[in-house]
Parts: sequence; structure tokens; C-alpha cells
Amino acid sequence: MSKTFEASSVLIGTVIGAGILGIPYVIMKSGYLPGLIYLVGMAAIIIFMNLLIGEIILRTKKRHQLTGYAEKYLGKKGKTLMTLSFAVGIFSALIAYLIGEGASISHILFGSSSYEIHFAIAFWLIMSGLVFFEIRSLKKVMPVGVILVAVLIISLAVLYWNKIDVSNPSYINPQNLFFPFGVILFAFLGFSAMPEMERIVGKDKYLTKRVIIISYLVVLALYIVFATIVLGAKGLNVPQISTISLGKPFILLGMFTMFTAYLSLSIAFLDLIHTDYKKSKLSSWLIVALVPLIMYLILKITNSADFVSVLGIGGVISGGLNAILILYMSEKAKSQGDRKPEYKIPLPKFIKWFIIIVFIAGAVSQILIKLS
Repeated sequence: MSKTFEASSVLIGTVIGAGILGIPYVIMKSGYLPGLIYLVGMAAIIIFMNLLIGEIILRTKKRHQLTGYAEKYLGKKGKTLMTLSFAVGIFSALIAYLIGEGASISHILFGSSSYEIHFAIAFWLIMSGLVFFEIRSLKKVMPVGVILVAVLIISLAVLYWNKIDVSNPSYINPQNLFFPFGVILFAFLGFSAMPEMERIVGKDKYLTKRVIIISYLVVLALYIVFATIVLGAKGLNVPQISTISLGKPFILLGMFTMFTAYLSLSIAFLDLIHTDYKKSKLSSWLIVALVPLIMYLILKITNSADFVSVLGIGGVISGGLNAILILYMSEKAKSQGDRKPEYKIPLPKFIKWFIIIVFIAGAVSQILIKLS
């Protein structure tokens, strides 16, 4: 297996998770053309951000998790903020996966969401065990997962292509133009996988740039195909967890993407706590395992477990804070790094401030949508 494919599969497998399932719904709310603009624009921004992370890693001799790089270049406050942003993003994702897996399994077995909480807890038990006992299974799972996701999305295109109604993707809803921002941002987040990707690349560091670009172009293509087919075939009947409307094979697709992403994110966050905060493996595992379950149960009890809202709010808080920190880390690494990188990414001030303004505006829009 080539290093490019193996490293790309880790990055793609981390990125593609619950977010892909919410994309058709949020694009349905805004209209296809605005949604397509969000997908392409967000992909460009996130590719740029990941290239900056790659350069930061390549400018640093010692290997860290991203919190370690934040501490090196931004101090202890930077490390704390990076940890907070990861915690919000990862826990939001894990909560969304519990919601999505519970609903998906319930629909497969009983045709409704009546038993979703029971299956969510069962899924949590299985995943918590895998994270604790098979912590190094990530490399084996991701390549298979990426291939299966691609095959199933191609199958979706073949099966539903002749059922597309061109009037479904053609409308625009001006009142919901900002609705997709949070979920689409969330769907592209994969910063936490960068140190693992770099570890796989190893001495062949020149592959870093190629892996990042290939990975995100593949993700973008899969998202566009998936959203186009689902929206074209289902129109305004797309549910928040879109695969539920497509039949059992595609519910299984959604379940598998959430399975691989749950495993990847849990491992990444466990390693972060264990490596950068010197916590024991047991303590790290308890934090990673229990916090999302407790938050999920609270949201269910208060009837607030909204799949799209969890993704949207988690995306803008985690993604926005991550992006701002990465921009400032990049500036510091360019002057304070201790090795020559294999590539350099220019960071003009107008690009830095443009990205910051985009993320702040996106966060404000998502909060206003939630309050309305």
C-alpha cells in the first residue's frame, strides 16, 4: 500500500463522517447553487488551512499533536484554546454520531426512530471498547472505509440518476442563504488527523502537500455527487440524516462513515490528552468515552438532540477557533521554526483577515439561525 493512499485514507476517513449526511438537508434549505458555492469555497479555505498546518509541522523537528504545536508557537494560552476548540469539535461530532447511528439502526430494524436512544447507547458501548482495546486499528480501518464510501456513493449515482428531477436543485431560498455554513464547515474539518497523516508519510515529507490536496479534492467530489443525487431525487423530502430516506444499503453507508469517523476522532483526542497533557490511558479514555454520552443523554432528555444543530454549532465554534489559531501559528512558525520545510505557503495579511472575517460572520449567522 502506497504512503500517499494510506495517508490520504486517514485524512479522508476522518473528514467524512456525520457532516456528509447533513449536507443535502442544509443545501435543500438554501438552494442548490448557494450550497454548491459553499462546498467549493469551504473546500478551498480548508485546503489552504491544512497546507498551513502541514508547513507548521514540517518547520518543527519534534513531533506533536496540534495542541503541542500551539503551545510551541503561541504559548500555554494557545495550547488551552486549541484544546478547547478540539474538545468542542470532537465532542460535537461524537454526539452527532450517537444521534445518527441510533436513528439509523432503529430505522433499519424497525422502520422508525422509536428505539434510537437504545441503539445509540449500544453503539457507544461497542465504540468505547474498540477505542480502548484496539487503539492501533485506525490504519487498517480507514483504507477499507474510504473505498467502501466511494463505491456506495457511485452506486447511489447509478441507482438514482434517472430519478433526478431537475426542478429540485434549481430553486434558491434567499431567507436561508446562511443556513448551510456551519454544517458544511463541519463536514470539511479534519485538522486533528494531520499529525497522524504526517506520521504515516514519515521520511517522505515531500508527499504532505500532495496528500492534502488529493484528499480534499476527493472529499469535495464525493460531497457534490452525494448532494446532487440526493437533492435531485428527493427534493424537499430530504431528512436531516439524509441516508434514512434512501433505503437500507445507504443507511448502512451513513452508519459506516460515522463508525470510521467516530473511531478516528476518538483515537486522535485520546492521544492528544494522553500525549500533550500526560494523562494516563485510562483517564484519557474515560474523558473521551463519557463526555459525549453524558451530553447526548442531556440533549435527549431536554429534547434538544437536533442532528443538524449539533453539527452547525460545533462546526462554527471549533472550526472558527481552529482557523484563527492556525493562522497565527503559521506566522510564528515561519520565523521561529527549527527546520526547513519541504514547501512554503504564503500568508498575506489580506488573506488572513478575509478568512477570520468569514469564520466570525459564519459563527454569528449560525447563532442567529439557532435563536430564530
